[in-house]
Amino acid sequence: MKKSFLILIFILPAFFLFADEGMWMLHLLKQQKYPEMKKLGLKLKDYDIYNPDGASIKDAVVQFGSGCTGEVISSQGLVLTNHHCGYGQIQNHSSLEHNYLENGFWAMTKTEELPNPGLTVTFIDKIEDVTDYVKKCLERDKSLDKDGVFFLSPRYLKSIAMERVGAEFLRNNAGSDVEIKPFFDGNRYFMFIKKIYSDVRLVGAPPSSIGKFGADTDNWMWPRHTGDFSVFRIYADKNGNPAPYSPDNVPLKPKRWLTVSTKGAKENDFAMILGFPGTTNKFYTSWEVAERRDIDNAVRINMRRVRQETLLREMLADPQVNIQYASKYTGSTNAYKSAIGSNWAIDKRNFIMTKQQQQERLIHWAEKNNKRHCLAALDTIQNIVLQRSDLRFRDRMLNEGIIRGIEFANIPTRNADSLILALQSKNEKKTENFTSLFLNDFRNFANKNYNAEVDKKVSKAMIAEYIRLIPKDKQPGGFTDLYTAFEGDVNKFVDNVFENSVFGSEANMERFLSNPSPETLIDDAMLNFAKSVKEEEAKLMDKQNAFTRAYNIARRTYLNGILEMDGAMAYAPDANLTLRLAYGQLKGYEPRDAVYYKPQTTVEGIMEKEDPQNWEFVVPGKLKELYRSGDFGRYALPDGKMPVAFMASTHTTGGNSGSPVMNANGELIGINFDRNWEGVGGDIQYLPDYQRSIIVDIRYVLFIIDKFAGATHLIEEMDVR
Repeated sequence: MKKSFLILIFILPAFFLFADEGMWMLHLLKQQKYPEMKKLGLKLKDYDIYNPDGASIKDAVVQFGSGCTGEVISSQGLVLTNHHCGYGQIQNHSSLEHNYLENGFWAMTKTEELPNPGLTVTFIDKIEDVTDYVKKCLERDKSLDKDGVFFLSPRYLKSIAMERVGAEFLRNNAGSDVEIKPFFDGNRYFMFIKKIYSDVRLVGAPPSSIGKFGADTDNWMWPRHTGDFSVFRIYADKNGNPAPYSPDNVPLKPKRWLTVSTKGAKENDFAMILGFPGTTNKFYTSWEVAERRDIDNAVRINMRRVRQETLLREMLADPQVNIQYASKYTGSTNAYKSAIGSNWAIDKRNFIMTKQQQQERLIHWAEKNNKRHCLAALDTIQNIVLQRSDLRFRDRMLNEGIIRGIEFANIPTRNADSLILALQSKNEKKTENFTSLFLNDFRNFANKNYNAEVDKKVSKAMIAEYIRLIPKDKQPGGFTDLYTAFEGDVNKFVDNVFENSVFGSEANMERFLSNPSPETLIDDAMLNFAKSVKEEEAKLMDKQNAFTRAYNIARRTYLNGILEMDGAMAYAPDANLTLRLAYGQLKGYEPRDAVYYKPQTTVEGIMEKEDPQNWEFVVPGKLKELYRSGDFGRYALPDGKMPVAFMASTHTTGGNSGSPVMNANGELIGINFDRNWEGVGGDIQYLPDYQRSIIVDIRYVLFIIDKFAGATHLIEEMDVR
């Protein structure tokens, strides 16, 4: 039996690498995957995709905000991304009078386009392998690196990136930035030269009944019928340089924009995606997979379920609350459902056994080649995962249950402490200054998207669940009053916090400002609760940091062994929000016995799912009219049906939301917006028979813009073929 097992290990491909697997670095395509892409049908040259010295497809792809992707589709800086990527901006512009979430928004002229403070888009100008440079810097600075953490430190890597390009380069190139990131746990390093634009305006968004059709029920699911897109525009100064918002700014003239194809694609056609995938963990050991399932995912699933059930009740009961909490709820439920899918894959697809086989393969290679340090690294990883389990559980419970779950746990406390000292010293100037800052903190916290009554109800549910699972002696100090003054009655405890805290209401704040005293702030239950949560978070972080150095070094050694065993070019590095390419084909899949999912959906499916009594499946009247009339224009399929979404075997993850999906000629055929539930585990282990990206068909996007919204000026602006 053992002999058969070892034979299996050696006939497996490098670390179980599959044809469509991987999120590949653009500057290494020629050496790694370009020949295979050509075999699948790609018609482009490698430099058509990435060319640091001229315009290429990568110049039409942007990081949208900090966690999504977008694509430039016109010579006037028009950008497409997902509806859920622009959701926060759409929400911020919405009110009961102008409910753009419910009714959609379309700027019919450029003067109607809406600015979005804080939103940026980032272009990647150049990618460079700087592994040797970083290693030289680490050697040079090792006397300063007392904890041995520089090799993964964002601050250190940023400093040597700035050193490499020079301050003069950044001064002479407005909006430019530079970043060095570690790959393969610090075995390789790449540098990214970026250009960041901060004047990004909302141009259009369909109503949520299109852009969010199916909502939570359909999230991560196929068949899918969501028109998940929104439209923005990048503005620059008159010289085309990044500039803060100004009425004098003009639409950006980009180096490159994508041609939009109305020809579509059929099953088995080539497809590729460029984007900024967030996090994957292909190189997890079996112990880390178990930790993800039993601690990280289990806590997230439980605590978010509690929060979302309470939030949803409040949102459905009050349209104003729905506007306030729509974005928060969507973000929470997305990660919740992902964690459920991840655990399903870990168990049903035997990820732990798969990782054990991979480890055995490395162990055999290390023993044969006298690489004892690789064996020691595996032992270290196993021991640390075991030793940190209680700390990690408490940390995840605090994070999911209190910090992310309860809004008032995040009230700002620094200026409150400064105001206490100023009041005690009776220094009028300092008191006036810190009172102003303190009031500003309150305004920022209790902003238009905050509802104290909702926070109160959610807090009661979250605290009750938290104290059920965390022993009393391991809870933050702010929980003491819950037991001493309220005998463990969570409802009374939370009611008292809101009733008496300065931060509990506008009236409480006004009462304090009319007669401020240091004692009021010192005794404030909400402030003390928030401080104790921050203290507990810091304490848990410090205790976990005791393992960090040894763990990171072991991970680096482990990955070095894998790369040495199979060759540095065998793998794509794990995702880390850097620009990548994934490729594959339009493909259906079999989710279970006797069931096959086709790769294309149509408007027929929207009408089948329609349920006027369920907010998730309400269909706008205008869309029904267009369906009944068959007025699909040039966007219809050959059989006359209107396409909505399709699937491809491309390897994607969070961060790829909004990514352009292109055909063999590099033409835009869709916008990536989700994955199927059965393929969520692909963040840990690619599943070729299940892994599918879910993509809104560009023809549906054009149809909604043109026929539904009547924004034909946007269609005319694009290069549609």
